[in-house]
Amino acid sequence: MQKITTVYVRHLDAPHQQESLTKYLPLNEALKKEVRSAVYELFDKAGGGALLKSSREVFIKPNGIDGQPYCYTRPEFVEAVIAYWNEHGAKKVYLFENSTQSNATRLVYAVTGYDKVCRRTGAIPVYLDEDKTVPFAFKGRPSQADDPNGYRMTTFDMPRFVVKHLIEDRDQNLYISLPKLKTHSMAGVTLGVKNQWAFPAHASRGFDHNYNLANKLVDVLAYVRPDFTMIEGIEGTIYGHYPATALADEAVLPLRVIVGGKNVVAVDMVGASVFGLTLDDVPHLKSAVEKDLSDGVKSLSDVAIDGDVSMYGARYPYDLMDAYPQNVRVMMGAERCCKQGCQNNPLTLLQILYNDHHGKGGWTMVMGKGHDTREIDAIEGRVLIVGDCAIEEVGERLLQRLGKRNVYFSPKCNSLASSAAAMFHLMQVDPMVFVPINPIRALGRLTLSKLHGSTALVPSPLSNRFKTV
Repeated sequence: MQKITTVYVRHLDAPHQQESLTKYLPLNEALKKEVRSAVYELFDKAGGGALLKSSREVFIKPNGIDGQPYCYTRPEFVEAVIAYWNEHGAKKVYLFENSTQSNATRLVYAVTGYDKVCRRTGAIPVYLDEDKTVPFAFKGRPSQADDPNGYRMTTFDMPRFVVKHLIEDRDQNLYISLPKLKTHSMAGVTLGVKNQWAFPAHASRGFDHNYNLANKLVDVLAYVRPDFTMIEGIEGTIYGHYPATALADEAVLPLRVIVGGKNVVAVDMVGASVFGLTLDDVPHLKSAVEKDLSDGVKSLSDVAIDGDVSMYGARYPYDLMDAYPQNVRVMMGAERCCKQGCQNNPLTLLQILYNDHHGKGGWTMVMGKGHDTREIDAIEGRVLIVGDCAIEEVGERLLQRLGKRNVYFSPKCNSLASSAAAMFHLMQVDPMVFVPINPIRALGRLTLSKLHGSTALVPSPLSNRFKTV
């Protein structure tokens, strides 16, 4: 049977760092050189300079979710990709991103080193959270008004930069996606398809970040797909996409693999298989196939793999490991508590603040719906209520009994900025220490973001000192 598409896989032979992975280090020279060689080989195999379109402009989207080690595409890899296109006829190269909630993209570029990469290579940095937006429709499900399991929000705002260059002028521009090889505790994996969740503005992401997350990821895919996807797997994360650095020796694997190809769904399938995961483990990939967004690829049997994958395929966990403070009580609703939203987002943050920043416990977190009122009435002290389901069910009850100063609210299905603001205060972790660069420099980047119109949802730098949610 003839294969429909080709996906290129290259294993890197140079040794990874010998020190504990809890120390995030730049790549050694041997590995850095091999990364560059592999990047060049994969692009050459796929057509090289012929991939350029009429504008000869290249638009590169890394996974610049955050500055947490191992959660973003390595800058050495990004620089190798930019260098390739500088040498192969690109007129301009843009490096664009809209980082996760609770972060401003300009700040993340400073933390990850992407700003320095742009200065060295001449690439143009683009911060999508500072752009004007255009309304689009989420089309995959009806609204909740027509279906109880439908979307709460059926529209979203997309940055004008994406609309102009990747949708309206997509026949003129080359769009390259550079995801990091990561499992994801809410989506199975976060690779090329999920890399585009940066395109909805922050205010559009909090709703339906629940059992409908996979549908919305595919809705975005229906509007725009990369021309080429290249997964950076120098390291791969397991136990989710955002590992606590203190747990890196358990949660980060030095896999030293690069996966690339023109079909983003096929590339993601191969990337998932590196972790031993299939379509049944990754709902958004399965949905993309069912909705004919994979250009005919139905399974790995439709994919010709150029390279050796025999050393990969052991099945790894993608849900969060049990590494939480014992003195924080977590109460989950018996009727519904979505891992894709109010459960695993705050649990991930709790894990990092506790393991990496020695955050304090002695409080309660309530999420989901279907709670025993006797247990709710037994709560003492401070409590964080996460998600609209829990807020609607027990919020007023707890507020009346415990008082405003002891009750914190994080609304929607996923209001990461609100959850962060609450936990910074509850756990007494300074947000500016949480950002691993000089605090003055960090404040400068945040100020510039605001001056340039950023709509990023970011907790107050003083949220550890003052209750803000």
